[in-house]
This record gives sequence, structure tokens and C-alpha cells, in this order.
Amino acid sequence: MATDKNIDYSRITPQIKAMSKRCVNNSVIDTSLYEKYHVNRGLRDINGNGVLTGLTEISDIIAFKNVDGVKTPCDGKLYYRGIDVEEIVKGFSHDHRYGFEETVYLLLFGALPTAAELDEFKGQLAHYRSLPTNFVRDIIMKAPSADMMNTLARSVLTLYGYDSRANDNSIENVLRQSLQLIALFPMLSVYAYHAYSHYVLGNSLYIHHPQAELSTAENILYMLRPDRSYTELEARVLDMALVLHAEHGGGNNSTFTTHVVTSSGTDTYSTVAAALGSLKGPKHGGANIKVVQMFEDMKQKLPNWHDEDAVEEYLRDLLHKKAFDRAGLIYGMGHAVYSLSDPRANIFKSFVHQLASAKGREDEYSLYASVEKLAPKVIADERRIYKGVAANIDFYSGFVYSMLDLPLELYTPIFAISRIAGWSAHRIEELINGGRIIRPAYKSVLEHRPYVPLAERK
Repeated sequence: MATDKNIDYSRITPQIKAMSKRCVNNSVIDTSLYEKYHVNRGLRDINGNGVLTGLTEISDIIAFKNVDGVKTPCDGKLYYRGIDVEEIVKGFSHDHRYGFEETVYLLLFGALPTAAELDEFKGQLAHYRSLPTNFVRDIIMKAPSADMMNTLARSVLTLYGYDSRANDNSIENVLRQSLQLIALFPMLSVYAYHAYSHYVLGNSLYIHHPQAELSTAENILYMLRPDRSYTELEARVLDMALVLHAEHGGGNNSTFTTHVVTSSGTDTYSTVAAALGSLKGPKHGGANIKVVQMFEDMKQKLPNWHDEDAVEEYLRDLLHKKAFDRAGLIYGMGHAVYSLSDPRANIFKSFVHQLASAKGREDEYSLYASVEKLAPKVIADERRIYKGVAANIDFYSGFVYSMLDLPLELYTPIFAISRIAGWSAHRIEELINGGRIIRPAYKSVLEHRPYVPLAERK
């Protein structure tokens, strides 16, 4: 059968439009039925708390404490393998070391490494920072995408074909695959951007190979920039971002995806590609892009960034769908779990201020600080909320990436470069402790009907 090789796959035909209306008309569920059958939509109860679906030793999130038998909001805490992230950060910062590799080791193996173990682990990651021959040319450079997450997922799935033990789910083999992917994600992401920048945007093409002696954060900046240069402060702030994004409990969307897909018995590459598809969503990994875009709009609309009354009025306009994208949201404020504060944002804030001072962007930092202070009050005035609202990690991360001159297209892949550590730890934990395929229940609310022969249908 002849086919048209020049078919426009993006075109919505009149037939598709008509059929889409049929999809909607025959698929809308009466919202009252969710309450009738006690359905926890989004796997959350009526108070927004996540439904307990599993156990983990990898990380813990604290947002409430018990006071005289009453569940009471408290400042947020995040623990990696039982250790407070704030203490982890203080530890490597005090020693003037990069912390991401140590964090990855902790998440994978459940204990902090000794100096010798950390050096050996860094050597393992350096060993795996090598792609198959011609992989960059044949896979990444061909059919470049404007969305680096798609290219990253495609690259991960393609690596399956280069692995003679791709389907071996023994712990030692999955650990080997995990270490390779953790090591390769920075290369796959940065090279995907270079391909897009060259073939789509028309910029010069350059490929810098990672250096064995550099940290993950340093290598990202080294490979990304034309002159391969960066300051120590830039690398340390990016390293901090990687540490704070590396893991966040088993219930976040992409990590839960990792558990679900792993439970089916599939391979590591398919599991990670599924997690990438989840993280790509603007409600998950893409949230910091919305924050940056919102602030760009705010900076254009407000002549005086230090006028708190004007900032507050803009925030109210956001909630009333009169500003920015008219979605009724103040991006970067609030979190599904945390109430009074997001510990990651609190840790990050001081490093953000240092970088803003070094980059001469203190006025922008002041605007961010004003919004962080005013937004909870505005939201409390305008919305009925069941818990406190505070800035989350996405509030500041996009600003940091812009100060590091990272292209917008790499914001979510940077998240993936970090979170592959948590995904890997959770995949191994599921393989060790799971055993059963994860299969939540859905209740059908459509009455049974007889089959109508084709000739009798109207």
C-alpha cells in the first residue's frame, strides 16, 4: 500500500475533531460518584494526604507532628536513609567538597561512604562516563527534539540494545545498569541540547568529553559551555541543586511510576524511560520553568520591583486569573506534602543569595524574596486551604539555573540527572521487597449493555 512520506503528523483533521467530541461525550464521569464510592482521587484522601501504598527505607518527609494527640503542621524535614538532609549538606559544605556523589552512594547503599569507598565510587562513575561508539552521532544527533526529555528517554531505550544483559533483573546487574545511567545522564542531556541548538537553532556544534577528575556538577558545566569554564561557586550551587533533587520519598509521581513499572518485572531501561515520561510533566519536573516564566512576566509588568503593594496586587491578579497564564496559580508556592516550609527551599535559599550577589542580580533575588513573603498571606486571603503554604524547591531552582546560564530546555533534564539516583534506589528496593505486581483498583460506574449487531446500529 502506498504511503505519503510527507504526511503532517501534527495536523488535526475534521474527522479527528469530530471523534474527539465523541471521546468526551462518552467518557465524562459524574464527579459525585467519586465521593459516593470513597475514591481517593490522585491517591490522596480528602485532606490531601497520600494514601499509604508501600514501605521504604530510602527517604522520609516530615510535614506534621503529633501535639497532644493532634496532627499539627511543622517545619518540613527531609531525610535520606534516616539522615537529615540539612546535616548532609552541612557535612560536605564544611569540608568544601561536592556532595552529589556522596548522596548517590548513601541512597543506593544505605550508609555514608568512608573516604576510600567514596573515592572508589567516584572512580566507578568516571569509568561509566562513556557512550557506545557513534552513539552521539547516530542516536542523539539524528532527529533532534525541542524537548530534551524526549531525547533522553529515547537514548535510554536505545541503550537497551547495547546491553547483552538488558533483561537480567538480578540485583548486581541492575546496580551495574543504574550506575551506568547515573553516570551517563549528564552526557545524554547536554549532548541532546547541543544537537537541538545546532540543528534547530543554527548555533555552532561542539562536543566536550567529561573529565574523570571532575564532579557531576562540574562536568555538566564543563560539557555545556563553549569555553568549558565555570567558577567554583557556580559548580557548588549546581551540586547543591543535584543533592536536594536526588530523592523525595516513594510517593512522588515519577518514583511511584518506578515502583509500578518495576513490579511488572520489566527491564531497567523501560522502567527509567517511564519515570522520565512522568517527570517531564509540568505538574512534576517542569514546575520550575513555570516559575521562571511567571517572574519574567512579573518583571515586565512591575516598574518598581521593590514596591510590595504592587507585588501583592500582581499576586492577587494571578489567583484571580488576570495575570500571566491565567491559570489561577502562584507557581513555586505550596507543596503536596509540606505545609509550613520546604526544607529543600530553606537550604537552597542561602546559596541562591550568594550566587545572585556574585552575578549582580540582587534586585531579582529581592523580588523572589518579596513574593516568598507575600504569597502565603495572599493565598490565605483568597483561598480555602487545609494546611500552610510556603515556597517549594521549584521556586528558587529555576532562578538558579538562569543565573548559571543553563538553557530553559535543560531545566527538567537537570532534575532527571539528579533524580535518577532516587529512582535507582527505589527500583532496587522494589525488586528486593516487592514480589507482587502493583495493581490498584478502579470501579466501573457504567451499566452493562447488550451488544448491537453492526447492521442494527444507528
